[in-house]
Amino acid sequence: MSEEAIQLYQKRIHIHPRSVKGPFRNLKTGILTLAMTIYFLLPWLRWDRPNAPDQAVLYDLPGRHFYIFGLTIQVQDIFWLAGVLIIFAILLFFVTGLAGRVWCGYFCFQTLWTDLFMMIEHWVQGERPARMRLDRKPWSNRDKLIKKGGTYALWLVVAFWTGLSFTMYWVDAPTLVVEFFTGQAPYAAYFTTIFLTVTTFVMAGLAREQVCIYMCPYARFQSAMFDHDTLIISYDQKRGEGPNGRAKPRRGFKTPEERKAKGVGECIDCGHCVLVCPVGIDIRDGLQYQCISCALCIDSCEQDLINYTSENALNGGKTRFLRPKTVGYGVILTAATATLAWSVLTRSPYTGTVEQIRQPLYTQLSDGGIRNAYEIKLNNKLTEPMKVGIRIEGLPGATLDMSGMEELELAPQERIKLFARVQVPPSRLDSASGDKITFIIEALDGASVKPIRQQAPFYIPEHRG
Repeated sequence: MSEEAIQLYQKRIHIHPRSVKGPFRNLKTGILTLAMTIYFLLPWLRWDRPNAPDQAVLYDLPGRHFYIFGLTIQVQDIFWLAGVLIIFAILLFFVTGLAGRVWCGYFCFQTLWTDLFMMIEHWVQGERPARMRLDRKPWSNRDKLIKKGGTYALWLVVAFWTGLSFTMYWVDAPTLVVEFFTGQAPYAAYFTTIFLTVTTFVMAGLAREQVCIYMCPYARFQSAMFDHDTLIISYDQKRGEGPNGRAKPRRGFKTPEERKAKGVGECIDCGHCVLVCPVGIDIRDGLQYQCISCALCIDSCEQDLINYTSENALNGGKTRFLRPKTVGYGVILTAATATLAWSVLTRSPYTGTVEQIRQPLYTQLSDGGIRNAYEIKLNNKLTEPMKVGIRIEGLPGATLDMSGMEELELAPQERIKLFARVQVPPSRLDSASGDKITFIIEALDGASVKPIRQQAPFYIPEHRG
């Protein structure tokens, strides 16, 4: 049983990536800096609002409002979220079809936070050989306790601030910080912060590449989005390998002429591409599902044997960027983005609905007239007050009675229910039979907004005494 377990499960080999300099490392560092700056500072960005916390980005669940700078999203606008998710999914397919797993290599949250934690580890413990020597020392060693303990402490600080910053997106940031450290914050704030602190520490600090290799499902189905023209990180085996493989640059194997005469390729077998890989693979063995396309192996290869290329290019052909799949994804992505943008830009600042009250269905007045009752719901979607007027049309002789509420001012983001009565005099009942009535709800403060027209039935009994 023990022997079988050893064959089935390999003990984790701890990876100590070597630091590297180059354009792709600079690109990763730039994206990391930008992403962390936005994530940690955005909750502190102020935005003046008369009826809500002055926070630029705030997801106010109790108030059922999402604020993103000047845009206010309410629960009935949840289809926007569906649109954003669809756009992100199509964008992922589109980019993956073009350039492979660039999301994993540059933008994935696991990649970003792991990169940050590895930078902290490198800063405290030193370069790869120093970290390996430190790992081999016993925990009783003073130097190991100080450096490892310092690394874990800094990781914990970053993980805690990550969790607290996430919580700030749901509550006013300055208020939350004060309440959090004075013990007055809601229980959900403590739970969310602690949960994200623990998961960030474990995933980015301890698990690292294990998350990408074993936990992330994207590595398993990514190949379904690849084709012969997808740009992937590839090793040029024709140049790097000769009939006799590769060899280190020793006597008789230094110049290109000497290496060619000996039947070896241009790869000097330095192993730098393996040493810098955060998931510990050898790209010279071909594309592997563990590869996250971070391109650090490209920066490390002095012989320029590793590059972004396609299978067709490796076989002597040309890479086709315009092909049915990418064109299709591009068209769908453009249409979905344009539709979402149009929906946001043309959104109405208010909503209104009208429903007939059916208990009682009608009321016959003493003069023989008929009265129907309606419930009107108004919703001001703006963060500022607005004046609204309500009138009717389409039913000859009908009058609207709202007890003076035919014109009213809605407070910022106010939701209100109104009671309306529509009365038809007896002289107009015959001409009004079977007709419908149209309620017109319009902004009266000069805003160029299309009025809301809600049609509702007006019931008149067939036999009237």
